[in-house]
Amino acid sequence: MTYLDHAGTALFPESLLKEFTDDLSKNIYGNPHSQNISSKLTYDTIEHVRYRILQHFNTTAEDYTVIFTSGSTAALKLVAETFPWIPEDLKHPSSLFCYLTDSHTSVVGMRGITAAVNVVSVPVKPKDILLSEENRVPAEEQNCMTPHLFCYPAQSNFSGTKYPLSWIQEIKSGKLCPVKTPGKWFVLLDAASYISTSPLDLTVYQPDFVPISFYKIFGFPTGLGALLVNNHTAPLLRKSYFGGGTAAGYLAGEDFYFPRPSIAERFEDGTISFLDIIALKHGFDTLERLTGGMENIKHHTFALSHYTYTVLSTLKYANGAPIVHIYSDSDFSSPDVQGPIINFNVLDENGDVIGYSQVDKLASLYNIHVRTGCFCNTGACQQHLGISNEDVKRNLQAGHVCGDDIDIIDGRPTGSVRISFGYMSTFEDAQTFLKFIKATRLSESDIKFPSQSTSQETTSQSLGPSIPNDHTANNCANKFSLKTIISDMEHWNNSFTTLKTSEIRTAVLSESTIPVYRSGSKPITVTNIYLYPIKSCSAFEVSEWPVGNQGLLYDRNWMVVNQNGVCISQKQEPRLCLVHPLIDLEQKIMVIKAEGVDPISVPLQENTGREIQIGQSKVCAHR
Repeated sequence: MTYLDHAGTALFPESLLKEFTDDLSKNIYGNPHSQNISSKLTYDTIEHVRYRILQHFNTTAEDYTVIFTSGSTAALKLVAETFPWIPEDLKHPSSLFCYLTDSHTSVVGMRGITAAVNVVSVPVKPKDILLSEENRVPAEEQNCMTPHLFCYPAQSNFSGTKYPLSWIQEIKSGKLCPVKTPGKWFVLLDAASYISTSPLDLTVYQPDFVPISFYKIFGFPTGLGALLVNNHTAPLLRKSYFGGGTAAGYLAGEDFYFPRPSIAERFEDGTISFLDIIALKHGFDTLERLTGGMENIKHHTFALSHYTYTVLSTLKYANGAPIVHIYSDSDFSSPDVQGPIINFNVLDENGDVIGYSQVDKLASLYNIHVRTGCFCNTGACQQHLGISNEDVKRNLQAGHVCGDDIDIIDGRPTGSVRISFGYMSTFEDAQTFLKFIKATRLSESDIKFPSQSTSQETTSQSLGPSIPNDHTANNCANKFSLKTIISDMEHWNNSFTTLKTSEIRTAVLSESTIPVYRSGSKPITVTNIYLYPIKSCSAFEVSEWPVGNQGLLYDRNWMVVNQNGVCISQKQEPRLCLVHPLIDLEQKIMVIKAEGVDPISVPLQENTGREIQIGQSKVCAHR
């Protein structure tokens, strides 16, 4: 597997799980809201993890508080719900909610909460923030204390662009003003993408709010994040709902409630995910042991992305046309301005975009895992792909929604392809991806990749032992060139036709050999019948076959599942096509054969004498 979606989630190392499970097997962790010994152990361990998180960001509990949430999205929602907004009225200027257009959906979605309290939302384009010095408020209006909030990502999850952390202090001090309005600016730094491969020093840069997700760093646990709140800002937050564990005291029969003094406990409603929090300790330990720290990770991942970008941007067809169009605001010259994310679309020889879903399917043949679409960042997608607001609305009316595979509408792309590197990515991963692009886009092997030795200076910051200088091509690259795939498909389609449960396909060799069905003419002639008893496995041919109430009898009645009961198809396991099932109606059995394995006999009818366990799964999105 070549995993290139580290911006989606990091992968967890085996040692992290082992240390965590060893911990759980040796210690009893009770509910931290109880007072017994096991609960006290849980509470103390959680507090230790809070300190460890602050240490990771080079700060202390004197400056920041860690509030655990279900993820960075929940942390953003918490800020939107508790920020001291002043609604628009005639007495005083109202608060503003500003956000960079190159922001994640979860940031833009905060405007739904601010709109409900009559607070105006103002989107700001990245190029406009650099002109924001023109928005400085006159000195006589600078005493206004109306709170405004500006949100921006430390690193774009679309293109990997790193926005200046210096903006934090410049905006808070009034040197940069996103909008010309009197008031006091607070800054939310969306660090979810940034901290997965870069160090964040909260001693040097001090935003008011920092939402994070831990699976972006460790891969495990998922569903756990945090909001880091500047202690100077925390007292301003206003909270209406209170859940279990947040109250110092309250009355059920009277509107009386008094919150706990601890900022974290005041905002962590209910019992927090305490076992997952304990896993974080082992995540930090493992990360430090394997890599030596975030600074090493930053240089390692940048070296890989810089190499890949350099080669990718120089690939051309025989006519000189580029093979890819890269969407980037930098030339990958420095890890301080560019993260390890490369966003692009593949082009044909005429310069037209090849849909991202097609690229994704081809990549899966090589077992390369990429991310496609707009990456929950419509603003950046519009900016880089030239998609207007009207285009987005028209595409929605045409049936395109976020996350689907409708990649081209009216000849224009609706999204792109993204690869991203993480701390466990290797030089071979980059090579495998580049060979995939070459194998599927070029018919001749006329491009030489820079060898690792020529890139030694670039990759000198890589983690771990040096990688052997072995540039053996990916086996799949030899098997699955684009020309071979198309040739095989044409041969396969012309060889036979299949009679499926719900439709008939005819192999029309010519008008004279097989009549085409028209109203009033001869019926369709079936030339071949193929049965697929097990989904995604091989077929077997019959000359006649009974039809049941769901189509051909026993056709696709079985599927192969993994240990969790999830259906496995050739998309996940191409070797299923080498499994040959055969139905014997007389003996009422299905015989399954595969090379090098003894045949397996499966009864066609369940033995009603034994207990049958019913399970549910999905095949092609159907239950």
